[in-house]
Amino acid sequence: MFYWNADPIALTLGPVALHWYGILFAGGFVLGYLIMQYMYKKRGWDTNELDRLLIFIFVGTVIGARLGHCLIYEPDFYLSHPMEILKIWHGGLASHGGTIGVLVALFIYFKLYKPRYTFFTLADMLCVPIALVCTLIRLGNFMNSEILGIPTDGSWGVIFARLGETFPRHPAQLYEALSYFITFIILGFIYFKVKRRPQGLIFALLFFFIYAARFCIEPFKVEQADYSTHSIFTVGQLLSVPFALGGLLLTIYLLKKGKWESYK
Repeated sequence: MFYWNADPIALTLGPVALHWYGILFAGGFVLGYLIMQYMYKKRGWDTNELDRLLIFIFVGTVIGARLGHCLIYEPDFYLSHPMEILKIWHGGLASHGGTIGVLVALFIYFKLYKPRYTFFTLADMLCVPIALVCTLIRLGNFMNSEILGIPTDGSWGVIFARLGETFPRHPAQLYEALSYFITFIILGFIYFKVKRRPQGLIFALLFFFIYAARFCIEPFKVEQADYSTHSIFTVGQLLSVPFALGGLLLTIYLLKKGKWESYK
C-alpha cells in the first residue's frame, strides 16, 4: 500500500497559488504545441498557423470539458445555479465534453480559415500530442487526490491521506494515465514510423484506445455523477461506448475504403 499526501499547490507567490493540476494541464498544451511544431516543420508547413489553432483547441477543450461536467455529471445543481458554471476554478472538467469541444473548435477553424490540408490530415497530427495531454491531466487529478478509485485490498492500493482516509483505493487516475501514455507511444510510432496508412487512422485509433480504456477502468472508480443509471454500467461507461465504438467502426472503414497515403 502507498500513502499519498501530496499538496495540490506547487508554489505560492503572494496571493497567487499555482496548482499542480494547472501546471500539468498547461504543460501538456505546451508540449503538445512543441510536438505539433515539429510535425509542421517536417511537412514544410508554416508554423505561425499553430498559434491560432492552439487557441481554438484550448478554448474548445476548456468550454467543452466544463459544460460536459456541469450538464452530464451534476445537471441538477448547475441548472439550478447556472452562474456556478462560470466558476471553473472550483474544479470540474469532463473529458467526454472536452472531446466534443475540440471537435467543434476544429469544425469552426476549418469553416473560418479553410486550410489547405484536410480535416483528417490535421486530426491525425493532433491526436498524438492529445494523448500526452490526457496523460498529464490524469496525473494532475492524482496530485489533487480527485477522481478517486473504489476501495481495494490489493497491495497496489493508495491511501489518500490528505482526504483523511485510512483505507486504500484503486489509483484509477494512474490506471488512466498509463493507458493514455501507452496510447501516446502507439500513435506516435504509427505517425512517425508507418509510412503508408489511410488518412484519419490515428484519429480513429485515439477514440478507440482512449475510450475503450475508459470503459474498462470506470468500474474501478467512484461514480462521479450525482445520479444513478439504474444499470450495471456507470455514466462514464455509457458515455464512452459511442466514442469507442465510433473509433472502432471508423478504423475498420478507413482500413477498407479510406484514402491511403504515403508519408516521408
